[in-house]
Amino acid sequence: MGAENRSTTSSARLGSRDIAVDLGTANTLVYVRGEGVVLDEPSVVAVNVMDGTPLAVGAEAKRMIGRTPNYIQATRPLKDGVIADFEVCEKMLRYFIQSVHQSKWSKPRMVICVPSGVTGVERRAVQEAAEFAGARPPAYIIEEPMAAAIGAGLPVEQPTGSMIVDIGGGTTEVAVISLGGVVASYSSRVGGDELDDAIKQYLKKEYGVDTGFRTVEELKMGLGSATPLRDEQRAEFRGRDLVTGLPRPVVISTVEIREAIEEPVASIVDAVKITLDKTPPELSADIMERGITLAGGGSLLVGLPERIRAETGMPVRLAADPLLAVALGAGMALEHLDIYGDSVFSGGME
Repeated sequence: MGAENRSTTSSARLGSRDIAVDLGTANTLVYVRGEGVVLDEPSVVAVNVMDGTPLAVGAEAKRMIGRTPNYIQATRPLKDGVIADFEVCEKMLRYFIQSVHQSKWSKPRMVICVPSGVTGVERRAVQEAAEFAGARPPAYIIEEPMAAAIGAGLPVEQPTGSMIVDIGGGTTEVAVISLGGVVASYSSRVGGDELDDAIKQYLKKEYGVDTGFRTVEELKMGLGSATPLRDEQRAEFRGRDLVTGLPRPVVISTVEIREAIEEPVASIVDAVKITLDKTPPELSADIMERGITLAGGGSLLVGLPERIRAETGMPVRLAADPLLAVALGAGMALEHLDIYGDSVFSGGME
């Protein structure tokens, strides 16, 4: 696995150092105190359904999606940013913790990220999964938009308004932060997965073909856009004909993909507008001056910053490293407790 070699070589000297986990619907990232982000793997587990044994985790399990025999199920234990399968999620977390901690007896303190819109029950489920996986109780919770803002380098502790939009696989988190706290926020369970599903349904409706998860993701990344392109592109892929059941080539354009994902993209833009509407005037003036910062994998959709800029009238920029912003922010909060203090955590650090 990509980051495993780095984490394995350094794990002997890690002891029980604290770790921060960005437990995402699409990917899980692990930040080790003093080391940085050492693991970045898909949030996928392949399980033997006969006895519940995990057979593969991360990138290896993701390659199995849609290609397994009946007794193996490749599943994603998180949906819309929250745990959908507690037992599988706990096994996945345990695997990731052991990947960065060689000692089975180490009990690292853990900071774990959750969407801002989760319920108390969902929040507690995340804490319990972390603790069952080997974290030292209690596991500490930081909301994703706060972590993303810190990771993007926004001055969250200052008395000025900073707006962050974190677009992940399962959720879009929008927050206005000032003086170390969230002043206005909105959480929408629309993200990269909704874009994938919209493309899949469009292909069924318009072309009568069914496609696998990997193909849809490749179409989104290769052809997806939120605004018209100067040079529209076309590409060919193979899908399964819904009538004959046989593979069939289909040529599709960037215009069609944009049409397919218009509804979820509009929902993401609406989340930004709703949050701006709830923002106090003084902080709105700060945002007009400083701009809106985008983070998360979904922010990489071509033309999305321009779309949000056009519909809000606000300056928009991408975080320096959108994919790592949440994990880096959670890790920075862990590294610099003297700066960020207890205010960013749900419960204080001991």
